[in-house]
Amino acid sequence: MKDEGKQRRRLATGTLARVAVFAALIAVMGLPGTLNVFGNAVPITLQTMGVMLAGAVLGAWRGALAVLVLYVLVAAGLPLLAGGRGGLGVFTGPSAGFLIGWLPGAAVTGWLVERAGRSPSVLQLFVASVAGGMGVIYLFGIPVQALVTGVSLSTAAGFTGLFLPGDLIKAALTAVVVRGVQRAYPDAVPAVHHERLSGGR
Repeated sequence: MKDEGKQRRRLATGTLARVAVFAALIAVMGLPGTLNVFGNAVPITLQTMGVMLAGAVLGAWRGALAVLVLYVLVAAGLPLLAGGRGGLGVFTGPSAGFLIGWLPGAAVTGWLVERAGRSPSVLQLFVASVAGGMGVIYLFGIPVQALVTGVSLSTAAGFTGLFLPGDLIKAALTAVVVRGVQRAYPDAVPAVHHERLSGGR
């Protein structure tokens, strides 16, 4: 029983460390900065790929927790978003919906990867990244952008359409990178991690 308790504590400590690492990864992916195209008030950044990676590697709740940790740091004023943005104001601007969508986006990506079992394919990882890292984030982002900027939903959706090529590339890269990591480190598969937490092998 003692050995089992130690193993669980070790796994819990590892979980916290991974959550912190992926919160930092999302922040680091903001370092290249932002790109605004065709007058869109919402910039293009690499940070959505960090959200996809967090969900695909950590699973639903751990991926969402990594995003939540980042939210707390950003709300405290740390300039961790692309372009050196931080503070509560970022949660009320034109891109607030996309930012808020990161959390459920990571959760949905992770949930779909968990459903894919112990050896998710590149295609399954890609679909999960598109569904969570694009679909869910767009679902939150488009209405909020329309509301904040005073444009129609169709106009906001048209602006968001500019993100599609880049986001599809991010999803494809995420799928390839994550599959490679999971082959090298099976515990990076969310389903395998859950089994170990529950005492299975």
